[in-house]
Amino acid sequence: MPDTTFQVSKNKAPRLFLKKYGLPLAVGVLVIFHAVGFWGLGLSGRPEYFQSLTPLNLLLTNVLLFSFHKGYTSRFLVFAFLVFAAGFLAEVLGVHTGFIFGNYSYGSTLGTKLWEVPLLIGVNWLMLVYATGTMVHKLPLHWFLKAITGAMLLVLLDYFLEPVAITYDFWSWHEQVIPLSNFRDWFGLSLLLQVLFQKFNFYKKNPVAPYVYLVQLLFFIALYIIL
Repeated sequence: MPDTTFQVSKNKAPRLFLKKYGLPLAVGVLVIFHAVGFWGLGLSGRPEYFQSLTPLNLLLTNVLLFSFHKGYTSRFLVFAFLVFAAGFLAEVLGVHTGFIFGNYSYGSTLGTKLWEVPLLIGVNWLMLVYATGTMVHKLPLHWFLKAITGAMLLVLLDYFLEPVAITYDFWSWHEQVIPLSNFRDWFGLSLLLQVLFQKFNFYKKNPVAPYVYLVQLLFFIALYIIL
């Protein structure tokens, strides 16, 4: 009878490696990509080249984040679709009417558009709502206070993101000033989506989620400082 012990051990090796080193590797990739992005956009003297890599960076961040999600149940998939759709359609309404956020339009940096809004915007809303929702879900608070806390984290990120977005052609404000209505409506939409996160029943632990939020926050703070 052939000895299968070695074969079984060999098959388990990649899984054991990922279990032990997967999180540090994912965090390392996040940090490296955002560090390179910071240097490229802020210090290299060739920001236009690194602007073109923004969609790739965003997609990679999503892949890393959601590769650590456990339980792709129908409930989670419905939640993900609702957040993507709500975030994207809110931006469509904002761009075309100014009713939400204010009067603004998207540039070319974020890639392919539908109805004048980059498709990646829906993906970005899903990533940020999921990451912050996962962070606050473990707090010893009432579910609605968790939703408020998650929404506040998103507004904090947006505060530093806005000037960076304008500089690098993510989007622009028609009045050349970031209106207070933007932050008000960011909070309102974020709160609605955080409520969805709290009320939908799916697995809500993801070790990468805090790092995604913190790396993005530090990335935009650093660019904000040197603008």
